[in-house]
Amino acid sequence: MKTEVSINWTDVVTDTYHCSEIVNFNNIPANSQSTLCRLIYVSIGLLAVITSCGNLLVIISIIYFKQLHTPTNSLILSLAVADLMVGIILFPLSMAFSFKSCLYFHGLFCSVRGSFDICLSTCSILNLVCIAIDRYCAVCQPLTYRAKINHRVVLIMTLICWGVSAVTGIGIVIAGLHTENCGNKCLIEILMTNTIGPILSFYLPMIIMLCMYLKIFLVAQRQARSIHNTTKCGAAVSKMERKATKTLAIVLGVFLLCWSPFFLCITFLPLTNGSAPTSVIESLRWLTLSNSMLNPFIYAFFYSWFRSAFRIIISGKIFQGDFTNCKLQ
Repeated sequence: MKTEVSINWTDVVTDTYHCSEIVNFNNIPANSQSTLCRLIYVSIGLLAVITSCGNLLVIISIIYFKQLHTPTNSLILSLAVADLMVGIILFPLSMAFSFKSCLYFHGLFCSVRGSFDICLSTCSILNLVCIAIDRYCAVCQPLTYRAKINHRVVLIMTLICWGVSAVTGIGIVIAGLHTENCGNKCLIEILMTNTIGPILSFYLPMIIMLCMYLKIFLVAQRQARSIHNTTKCGAAVSKMERKATKTLAIVLGVFLLCWSPFFLCITFLPLTNGSAPTSVIESLRWLTLSNSMLNPFIYAFFYSWFRSAFRIIISGKIFQGDFTNCKLQ
């Protein structure tokens, strides 16, 4: 018989299950069950290592190389810090609590884990929104970009990201604890856990990103047509349009792929009074966390100067001399 759970925003981040509940062990020999769980542990552990190392490379690169000291890269640095914390804090907590601890120790421990989950995930998403806004200003308003997006503005944007994330994470967990004992009377708490939380954490950022990147794409196409009409370089314009389309498709595609299934599930399934297998819920949760692993590849490895910085760091050259002012290709 399959284990099923009702979907609730607070329950999803505070209630976790035994490995035997997450994995359907029907028709699996007993001596293979522990092996399967070990494989799950190793896979998640490897995911945490890749996430931590990738984001650590981004952080070291931006801090060490002066060429990367730009407002845009400051936003990428904030994103990398949030994703690094996901790798070194949230992944281990989630792995331990998902497969063992929360089954026996409900309350404070799981609430702390849930608060970290919501806070860091929301912070990662909001940093993605700030990067989208930065790119929008750079492409659509190039003449005023340097005046609008400077280090002071970036600092304010970063503080807002972390502040809103902390308030959302703490607020949703506190509201969830209150709803356990008040039945259907706690309208404010219910709105916070099931409506306001998902809106602030996903739906509003998703709409902003979609609008920003759609506008960027349209402006890039218009600029490409203008260049085409001026220079008649059809092949170059076609290549430019394909590159813009590919970049935006990767950025939005990975974000929506990682986050949409989870939030759509916790939003619409309760409206049908339905339930979902525990394995499905846990899989969707880990899919959202994997976005923190992919972000360095999308926002850093995509640029040649970051790849050059990574090569210098990984090869150990930064320990052999001063490369802070070197020209990254």
